[in-house]
Amino acid sequence: MKSIGFLSFGHWTPSTQSQTRSAADALLQSIDLAIAAEELGADGAYFRVHHFARQLASPFPLLAAVGAKTSRIEIGTAVIDMRYENPLYMAEDAGAADLISGGRLQLGISRGSPEQVIDGWRYFGYQPAEGETEADMGRRHAKVFLDVLRGHGFAQPNPRPMFPNPPGLLRLEPHSQGLRDRIWWGAGSNATAIWAAKLGMNLQSSTLKNDETGEAFHIQQAAQIRAYRSAWKEAGHAREPRVSVSRSIIAIMGDRDRAYFGRGGDEDDQIGFISPETQAIFGRSYAAEPDVLIEQLRKDEAINEADTLLLTVPNQLGVAYNAHVIESILTHVAPALGWR
Repeated sequence: MKSIGFLSFGHWTPSTQSQTRSAADALLQSIDLAIAAEELGADGAYFRVHHFARQLASPFPLLAAVGAKTSRIEIGTAVIDMRYENPLYMAEDAGAADLISGGRLQLGISRGSPEQVIDGWRYFGYQPAEGETEADMGRRHAKVFLDVLRGHGFAQPNPRPMFPNPPGLLRLEPHSQGLRDRIWWGAGSNATAIWAAKLGMNLQSSTLKNDETGEAFHIQQAAQIRAYRSAWKEAGHAREPRVSVSRSIIAIMGDRDRAYFGRGGDEDDQIGFISPETQAIFGRSYAAEPDVLIEQLRKDEAINEADTLLLTVPNQLGVAYNAHVIESILTHVAPALGWR
């Protein structure tokens, strides 16, 4: 395990039981947690994007703010739903956030999962082309995004511009060199993992994927990662790919942890449907004393296959508690798994 970061969905609710009661709380606490995680030695601060929900949504103002407040930690998403995105405008936002952070952006994107409203992307002005599914549209947006991130000129310049132009066709600005290699695809199936490998994207595999074989989640996920790596090698890319998995992992260190999570994690995988026609398998969560966690996680085949682990944090319990959650894993669990 080379890298360990946190993943926050940025939930907020006005409930008195929550320490994250507004959108402002969710955003500002996300910045504070990224700063704390960097000070603790974590490798990454990642954020989930959901629309029409009391969660983090538009990611780039947050990513830019985190980039300005930190100096070392990777900053990313897991994931941005490309059905909702204008890929050219997104490339400008991503370039600016990456430059502000000094080239630390790690953007996870995907074709999207079920959202809070029916066909929410239609409210953003997008619809599939004739013969396309919404998933096809998301992948089409992703391909355009990847293409413009290369920094090649494609737009015909005005012969009488307001400001002088460089020679040739114009590209989007600001351009951030190297960002194209730091785009990840959130794959829900083996086929889309292979597709991502062919396009030269890193792989993000979460705690949910299509149930393709009926085996335990971590075994299916490990097989997905191996298929991805094989496709990457076959494609002949020059660099080594990166692969992340996300898990809910809580080390029980004392009475407070025991009060919140002492009943343990969900020790069995769950089966559900992410669409009427697609059965999905949801990975278990982990909550135990450090020595027990170490033995459990050593048996997780997907964690062993990946190079990056994202810890899903219970953000509504506040920055201090979540920093404690991260520190407990980094100090008492991660070294035994080969981190650092």
